[in-house]
Amino acid sequence: MKKILILCTGNSCRSKMAQACLQHLDAGLCVRSAGTHPAYAAHPLAIEVMEEAGMPIRDLQPHDVREFTHEEWDFVITVCDHARENCPVFVGKVKHRLHLGFPDPAQAKGTREEQLSVFRAARDHITLTFNEFYHKYIQDTHGHETRL
Repeated sequence: MKKILILCTGNSCRSKMAQACLQHLDAGLCVRSAGTHPAYAAHPLAIEVMEEAGMPIRDLQPHDVREFTHEEWDFVITVCDHARENCPVFVGKVKHRLHLGFPDPAQAKGTREEQLSVFRAARDHITLTFNEFYHKYIQDTHGHETRL
């Protein structure tokens, strides 16, 4: 089973979206997400747009990256520049480190609908990018078909 850890600052939007996307693609993966400064809960608009796409994150609570630094990982992926710059040293073995950066949808301003539009665009960009990641790095070595 491939083990993938996705890191962000707050672990409330981008990393949770990426985690849900990979879990949706392949339930046989061990996917976790964490933050360098985790929020209390997932962002409500992130929850909403992921539910729209059939990839719920409501039950995925934010975690501190330090909970995972002693484990072995096939991939540690940062999805924001702050997490990449402030990523702690992993004592456990990490086979591959990647940075797949995305703008933070939580910074969106405007009406609720305008903010939702930003969150949907982030979800779609993250979904596309992690689909590509999966097909390039996981599917060929993992042997599972995708559901998307």
